[in-house]
Amino acid sequence: MSSPEISPMPSPELFWETVNAYQRTQVLKAAIELDAFTAIAEGADTPAALAQRVGGTERAVRILMDHLTVLGFLTKSGGRYALTPDTSAFLDRRSRIYLGGVLHFMHQPTMLDGFGTLAQAIRTGRTTLQGEGSVDPENPVWVDFAQAMKPMMGLPAELIANTLNIKAAGPCRVLDIAAGHGMFGITMALHNPQAEITALDWRAVLAVARENAQKTGVADRFHERVGSAFEVDFGTGYDVVLLTNFLHHFDKPTCEGLLRKVHAALKPGGRVATLEFVPNEDRISPAQAAVFATIMLATTVSGDAYTFGEYQRMFANAGFARCELHELPPTPQRLVVSHK
Repeated sequence: MSSPEISPMPSPELFWETVNAYQRTQVLKAAIELDAFTAIAEGADTPAALAQRVGGTERAVRILMDHLTVLGFLTKSGGRYALTPDTSAFLDRRSRIYLGGVLHFMHQPTMLDGFGTLAQAIRTGRTTLQGEGSVDPENPVWVDFAQAMKPMMGLPAELIANTLNIKAAGPCRVLDIAAGHGMFGITMALHNPQAEITALDWRAVLAVARENAQKTGVADRFHERVGSAFEVDFGTGYDVVLLTNFLHHFDKPTCEGLLRKVHAALKPGGRVATLEFVPNEDRISPAQAAVFATIMLATTVSGDAYTFGEYQRMFANAGFARCELHELPPTPQRLVVSHK
């Protein structure tokens, strides 16, 4: 006679990890504010040396560094700390892809307040933030976004340019909708010296994009259209339209209305490059794409993380012939390329 199966004991580990997750965030935030990662990279790798460098007590610094080691941001050997390869790339201020500034955007009130009242958003089906939430006209949050996200978007911008083979496109016109930092359009211009870029966004945000265009040497091919993507006249004759991290803020009818406008702005055979968090049809994988929908619930009136099937239907309803889905490893986002 076989013995009965014994069910595993229930564990509260996931509960405690989730309840205490804010502590992980604040530990990382403190280290970034103290510039501790750069200090370690520059040789201040003991509690005593770090305390002198960042202006803290040796005990406090040791506790913080040990916590960061447990989290995986540091290694520790013989009482000395060192950066992991990922930490060196993204949290040493000297790195060209330093991401410490992203924390400012992710922790500004629009994000935190929206999540602080998530239960109410569940009951009402929309954000509790005033007005249109994060997409309120001229919301200053997008200036913060443009300034903070530039380093993080360099890699996906390169991957998009390569996927579109923009280098071989010859003379072409690119419309960058909700351009933000401008790096998606700017990267197109860097890959193709015959590409002309038109960036569309609010005036204050375009100032950030314009500065980036000047720094990268493409300002003579960088043009601007100021205002809302739903109201501004795009013009016509574009070869490529960039829709990067934009459609997820709106419901499907609103997206389709915009896509019809985009369709009219494209040349025959033109393409739209849509960068998004695209979950699988099960809506629970991949993890980052799946949980992105919660950010939209907390901060917008009707936004969502749409599946590729939903994007296919929206683009088809707007008149597009076909769509392709491209993976962009190692980023968590996917690229939908739609053809007129």
